[in-house]
Amino acid sequence: MRTAVRKSVMSGRSTSESTTRLRFIADRRTTITLSSLFLGILVTPLAGAQVTPSAAKPISSESMAVHLTAKRPVAASATTPTPAASSAGISSSFNSEQGPGPGPIGPGPGCNLFPAPPSVGASVGLSYFGPPPSTTNPSLVGPVQLLNSGTVDAKNGTVTLPLYKGTLSGTKKTVWYILTDVDNPNVAAELGLNFSAKLTFASNAARTGNLDANGNIVFDKGTVNFAPNRAIVPGPSGAEFPPKSATPGAVGDANYSPFVRIVNAANVIYNAPMVAFDVDASQINFPNGNVDYSKVHDEVVAIDPINMTVTINLINGFSFGRPVWYLSMDTSTPLGAAIEHNTYAPLMGNLLLGHDDSFASPIERIFISTNGPESGGCNNPLRQGLSADLADGHRPNNVLGGIPTIALDYSPAWDAQLFEWTSDAINQGFRGQVREEFQILTFVQDGLITGPGGAAFGSSGFSINCPIVQRLD
Repeated sequence: MRTAVRKSVMSGRSTSESTTRLRFIADRRTTITLSSLFLGILVTPLAGAQVTPSAAKPISSESMAVHLTAKRPVAASATTPTPAASSAGISSSFNSEQGPGPGPIGPGPGCNLFPAPPSVGASVGLSYFGPPPSTTNPSLVGPVQLLNSGTVDAKNGTVTLPLYKGTLSGTKKTVWYILTDVDNPNVAAELGLNFSAKLTFASNAARTGNLDANGNIVFDKGTVNFAPNRAIVPGPSGAEFPPKSATPGAVGDANYSPFVRIVNAANVIYNAPMVAFDVDASQINFPNGNVDYSKVHDEVVAIDPINMTVTINLINGFSFGRPVWYLSMDTSTPLGAAIEHNTYAPLMGNLLLGHDDSFASPIERIFISTNGPESGGCNNPLRQGLSADLADGHRPNNVLGGIPTIALDYSPAWDAQLFEWTSDAINQGFRGQVREEFQILTFVQDGLITGPGGAAFGSSGFSINCPIVQRLD
């Protein structure tokens, strides 16, 4: 979709990519399937709903009825939870604190991407500005909530979503989870989830399951241990990344992935991250916050198993220059999971990486600076990167590829592309905050940015499950 443009910006794609493409194209049945899946998307105007019925995978009315059992009322928190890990960024131990860390409304411009109102610099008072154009066309300027099954708290930077209570086949142990994305546009529209066509190609990194009569998933396998204590020992000041050591706060077994293929409903694939496992409601009843992170996902701010809602921290980022809020739920490596405050999901390691925008790719790219500007911390409006994250506890302001309303190739499975500013770029004062992928790719082409340690720029070999929640402008 953007491949032709990228070829003009990037050079030196590996020969293995060409080999992979030829192998895929040789499979005629796969080619036909891809054509039917994407042709409708390509001809659909971006200004519309982004998909047409012709773009949908064929799904019977009986299968749709099964999916509709999973539909829940739009979730909203009954209380304002006590912010989790409120000392993060102040305490000297924030790299070993449990929980999500500080929210996206940070103490300075480098840790708060919320856009200024249109009245700034204008002679017209704020009350005279009409609704944003995005209320008419979601691709235009203005805030757009993309994950619509829950309620965003813009003041505290959280989202409250429906909580699901599934089971593990055989053992009957309880699986508490959320739904964020799905690879069928009609199911996405009915359940208020993000549609991701690319999830169709994530089946090799997905568990299987069946929806029961109550619309809850019975998973075939996959467990998570939420008991470990998250701990990171950063590197020296000014070069905190890579850390000296890192331990994730939640560890999945070899069979755990957030992605699940629903066998009894047309093999549709959901993104269903686990937030608690093998505990009853009384053990995770924290509707007002102060969550026990030995039992619950570190990104959870509050969880209410009585009203079946869960409130989760939002994270700042950019997509093609626009500030966004997203969730961070799982990572395919322990180091990434420790830094991301999320779950180590080994089965995600099966995802095909390094082939963004190529035939049958399940991923989209996320660009993560290792040594972006960090001096001044949150007071620095150009603050960005993993060293900054490990130095002050706030998130690194990562750059995402395509999201709904901006592009058509969104996937919640993000292929991590770590990048490093060269010494020459830093010495000449070129290092700053980057906000969109073609800007980054141009700097790579110009020799200002490389992979970590001067390596070739490209996939860093791990992926992160980061469902998009809201575009802020």
